[in-house]
Amino acid sequence: MATRTDAPTRREQILKEAARLFAERGFHGVGVDEIGAAVGISGPGLYRHFPGKDAMLAELLVGISGQLLTGAKQRLKEVDGAAPEVVLDSLIEGHIDFALDDRPLITLHDRELDRLRDSDRKLVRQLQRQYVELWVGVVRALYPDLSEPAARSAVHSVFGLLNSTPHLARSGSLPGRATTAALLHRMARGAFAAAGSA
Repeated sequence: MATRTDAPTRREQILKEAARLFAERGFHGVGVDEIGAAVGISGPGLYRHFPGKDAMLAELLVGISGQLLTGAKQRLKEVDGAAPEVVLDSLIEGHIDFALDDRPLITLHDRELDRLRDSDRKLVRQLQRQYVELWVGVVRALYPDLSEPAARSAVHSVFGLLNSTPHLARSGSLPGRATTAALLHRMARGAFAAAGSA
């Protein structure tokens, strides 16, 4: 999502504003009229794009999980044959882009995942597991003495670190984007190094 340069479609505009509003006020605290007003259309006009708020939430949460996995696979192709450090750096950079550019989706996932239908929630979890396993393979290539469970724990811990950006933004403690990205990158690599040397 963060790397697109072409103009967003109306559907993408609706999703972006829905994510922002849901993250700010909660899923049940936002009506379709408010989402419509945020993109310059009537609330009922939203139904030409989505059957309802539940569908928006599902597309947001399933969509970002799929985009993270697709983006990670693309990055692995682009650095195929590179040193493990380079591969890990590429994955970290991709996740940092998400963590800095799509903060409302992190908040939304934390608060509203349980509101999804079972089938959508299972799909989100399935996509997330695949994403984690890509990282586990890369981390173990760099730190071969690290067991698979330990590598998986390290990956989840680093995700927790990187996905803390909505809390930092609320506290007003986020410096400029480049500075924050560099700091997060150093901290993520430091966490993996600590796990690999344990």
